[in-house]
Amino acid sequence: MLLTAATSSVLAEETAPCAPTLQPYKAEYTTTARGMTVTLERELKTDGEGGYTLTNGGTLLVVGFHEVAVFAVEDAQVQPRSYIYQGTGLINRRREVHFTPGADTVRSLYKEEWYELPYTEGTLDRMSQQEQLRLHLMSRDDPRQNISVRIADGKRVKNYELVYVSDEILETPLGPVNALHFERLHDDPDRESDIWFAPEWDYLMVKTVHIEDDKPVEVLLSDARIGGTQVVASSARH
Repeated sequence: MLLTAATSSVLAEETAPCAPTLQPYKAEYTTTARGMTVTLERELKTDGEGGYTLTNGGTLLVVGFHEVAVFAVEDAQVQPRSYIYQGTGLINRRREVHFTPGADTVRSLYKEEWYELPYTEGTLDRMSQQEQLRLHLMSRDDPRQNISVRIADGKRVKNYELVYVSDEILETPLGPVNALHFERLHDDPDRESDIWFAPEWDYLMVKTVHIEDDKPVEVLLSDARIGGTQVVASSARH
């Protein structure tokens, strides 16, 4: 009896699904807006003990920006620590969001003024939420489900709903790739936001399109290395 119980326990541990993990990566995205193009460089680093740093930035002529998010991951859940956005050049704007473990508020810097925002479990910043979306998709048996996220940003906490649209084949500089297409819902009918993730690349973001006031902004993956390995588009198929 004891042997049987012990054997069953070991088998249960061996067959239990493992929580998905985020591999470090470096990616380049081409952003097109108002007839101009800029290359964004994004990098996710890990300390090997559950801590992560995500950076993103780019420069066009005399305008640029750099942003960084620091967070941990526990059981496939992002635990945000801080987010800082710094504009450079002509637009010298700074935004910050700071999370304190155990606190019921989040400190947010917006237009040179600090705000205390209410914190509830699952609240993220605008950068760490992108990695949480990937973890959600990796952990689900069927990733084709709607996703809700809560983001502390500026003067308030915002709830977003991402709705699954379809499976699609995207043409990228890396070749055609299978992607899952989601749409972010907006209260304003004149705003549209769409995002595509590549399952074969750990659900790395491949493309986003945001339209506001009839002005589209498109971001498209142009190069990436995940875990030190160059990503390559396999033969895309439905």
